[in-house]
Amino acid sequence: MSAASIFSVSVSPQEINETQIVEGQMARHLGIEMVEVGSDFMIARMPVDHRTIQRIGILHGGASLALAETVGSIAASYCVDRNRKYIVGQEINANHIRPVKEGYVYATATPLHLGKSSHVWDIKIRNDAEKLVCVSRFTVAVLNRQEE
Repeated sequence: MSAASIFSVSVSPQEINETQIVEGQMARHLGIEMVEVGSDFMIARMPVDHRTIQRIGILHGGASLALAETVGSIAASYCVDRNRKYIVGQEINANHIRPVKEGYVYATATPLHLGKSSHVWDIKIRNDAEKLVCVSRFTVAVLNRQEE
């Protein structure tokens, strides 16, 4: 990453998909994958399919929140010294703007605040046509790792 990057280490979507989105956990079950890492944002995508729809055949709001929290958590975790700190979700909210019946949705996480003890992330979810589907604000606590 360049000197202007908010991330503490250089990281690629491939590395995240191999080390952070793992078998047996929700993100993998929902088909979430990281697709882009910029100097101050991350983008993940999720299919709209049998795993992520509600009974009337549209994207489930809870799936949107799982996508938002996944991309926000991963992005936040790369903004701290991962040997000394870790992050946990503290609060998330969302406004669902339009339904999606098929394809993919893409969540872009950008920071609103990167503090020593908390971060606030803005996450916008768009459909394949780049229309806004959901907006979310996600707050994480930055905690110290315990000495072993």
